[in-house]
Amino acid sequence: MEQIRIFTKLISSELHLPEHGVENTLKLLDEGCTIPFISRYRKERTGGLDDIQIAAISDRLERLQEIAKRKETIVKTITEQEKMTADLQKRIDDCWEATVLEDIYLPYKPKRHTRAQLAREQGLEPLAQLLMLQREPHPEQAAMRFVVGGVSDVASALKGAQDIIAEQISEEEGSRNQIRAAFRREAFIVSKVVKAKKDTDEAAKYSDYFDWEEPLKRCSSHRLLAMRRGESEGFLRISITIDDEEAIRRMQHHYVHGTGACQRLVAEAVEDGYKRLLRPAIETEFSNISKEKADEEAINVFTENLRQLLLGAPLGQKRVMGIDPGFRTGCKVVCLDAQGNLLHHEAIFPHPPVNHRMQATVHVQQMLEQYHIEAIAIGNGTASRETKEFVEDCLSSETGKQGKPQVFVVSEDGASVYSASKVARDEFPDEDVTVRGAVSIGRRLMDPLAELVKIDPKSIGVGQYQHDVDQTKLKHSLDQTVESCVNLVGVNLNTASQHLLMYVSGLGPTLAKNIIDYRKENGAFTSRTQLKKVPRLGPAAYQQCAGFLRIPHAKNPLDNSAVHPESYGIVEQMAKDCQCTIEELINNKEKRGQIDIQRYVTDSIGIPTLTDIMKELDKPGRDPREQIEEFEFDSSIQTVEDLQEGMELPGIVTNITNFGAFVDIGVHQDGLVHISQLADKYVSDPTKVVHLHQHVKVRVIGIDLRRNRISLSMKGMRK
Repeated sequence: MEQIRIFTKLISSELHLPEHGVENTLKLLDEGCTIPFISRYRKERTGGLDDIQIAAISDRLERLQEIAKRKETIVKTITEQEKMTADLQKRIDDCWEATVLEDIYLPYKPKRHTRAQLAREQGLEPLAQLLMLQREPHPEQAAMRFVVGGVSDVASALKGAQDIIAEQISEEEGSRNQIRAAFRREAFIVSKVVKAKKDTDEAAKYSDYFDWEEPLKRCSSHRLLAMRRGESEGFLRISITIDDEEAIRRMQHHYVHGTGACQRLVAEAVEDGYKRLLRPAIETEFSNISKEKADEEAINVFTENLRQLLLGAPLGQKRVMGIDPGFRTGCKVVCLDAQGNLLHHEAIFPHPPVNHRMQATVHVQQMLEQYHIEAIAIGNGTASRETKEFVEDCLSSETGKQGKPQVFVVSEDGASVYSASKVARDEFPDEDVTVRGAVSIGRRLMDPLAELVKIDPKSIGVGQYQHDVDQTKLKHSLDQTVESCVNLVGVNLNTASQHLLMYVSGLGPTLAKNIIDYRKENGAFTSRTQLKKVPRLGPAAYQQCAGFLRIPHAKNPLDNSAVHPESYGIVEQMAKDCQCTIEELINNKEKRGQIDIQRYVTDSIGIPTLTDIMKELDKPGRDPREQIEEFEFDSSIQTVEDLQEGMELPGIVTNITNFGAFVDIGVHQDGLVHISQLADKYVSDPTKVVHLHQHVKVRVIGIDLRRNRISLSMKGMRK
């Protein structure tokens, strides 16, 4: 209980959130509640904290628990050395900063066989203490007493004593904080090319950093990660520097008092301690800190992109033709029913070099008619534009027919990863990877969220430097994002795949599989209460998941809404007070308007929950995602060579980074709208201006054919 109180104060202060909300969130997390459940159904207890705030509290809690565990190890180690004091114990107890904690522990930390440790074993610590007092006029004479055992001469004795002083100074908190402050104020990050590799083609992509220097505190995350990647690939050498002479002068001013032989020896030890021990340690520390900060920014960009991608506009349950386009290998075509089941597949060859266009046209038209296709999804990879033109020709030749299918170009990033995955093999054990890929493209049009959850988020192709950041933190953040999106939208209990159900609050892989097995054996669920019959799905899991699972056409209409079963009694009372059924209450706006929610406030149910209930009754089970839109590239532009500066073109946002947005303008090479070109006003965060798959209008402002780069601007442009 005491630890929760401490954690509450620390987290509340760091995140600037009310202590009451933080404390209750920590208790709910400790009870096993999930982030989506807490944010949606426990608003009274948290004070209305959203899922992002609750996730931040959860992350801080994890970090504090790690520090608490580290403290136990540190206390045990120091106690075993019989060096623990009441003051030291209090300092450790009161410390919740990892860096400060390690500084406190450093003098007591068991060391490898350092030069100072060897000197101590030779009995030179008293000589080091004598030198540090700086009162001995003839240190050489004093050192003669220590020329015994393994110490061969006076010079060796003095050198050993200096090694001890150098290590002591490098481990003192004051020294470390002094150098940290210098790094914080004035550190520069410096990048130099490895000369032996300067003229290679692989090094060219890092040419901006062949001779680069800037203040570390101003170095953006994408530049730092680019330099670090160049270093890991062997093209660059990176260092973080400060003014060493000034740093040494300040340290000597602190430790050296007056002049004389002792002072000279201490000054030398200070310089050695700085150069050999302290400076490398603090440089590594700042290198790690800057990398962690860059990772955090890159992960934030990645998760925001993933959120937008997962919440992309769905077409809904329509009969879809999915096409994975190609030239030499042809186009793989699949026909899906409204539930996404595979009905038919075949390959067509409408493009060179095979070029069986007439035959392909006949086959497409036959499939459209036979399978009553309502929409067509075409992958955006190789031959995408040519295939879209071919399909539109097929549709235009079907004269006199009403209700022609809409045609959409769909991102196929990660489709090849899905098609070779275990999930795809389990779904389509008898089909090859090309069929699975085309099915994925078709299903993405119907419901991007349900299909994309099957793919490792890192393979979806959004974000920046996703392979360079901390992979554990990235996975944790991405998993949280997927879970958040799935539970925001809600899941159809009778059609959801096992992979989608896995991300529903309170479920996970085992319970998701048990639900699928129960569905196969007993048929479709008709009520949420049936979930209690699923093996191993106990009361706790039911509480966490029930509100996020939807059952269309259920006997109780609330089973197809976000109203939690624990609140059904309130809605039943509302209907009773309005002298109608729940279904009539949902369908009758006038009756809902008569409800005074204040009448239904209880000790556990407050205005936030009652407001949410009323919103759900207004539009039960409403999908929060936008409506899908068709899109057309400029038909006169096919390749980069067709571009000219000043052209204004339609495009689709394909990726967002913290330095701008990439836009597909239909030339098989995305252009970059730099952050400075995104709007007519100052932009600090590109995600506040554009979102993934947004249809935009751009102006071409630069074409670099050698590096295959296109520079675009959205200034002064209207959609």
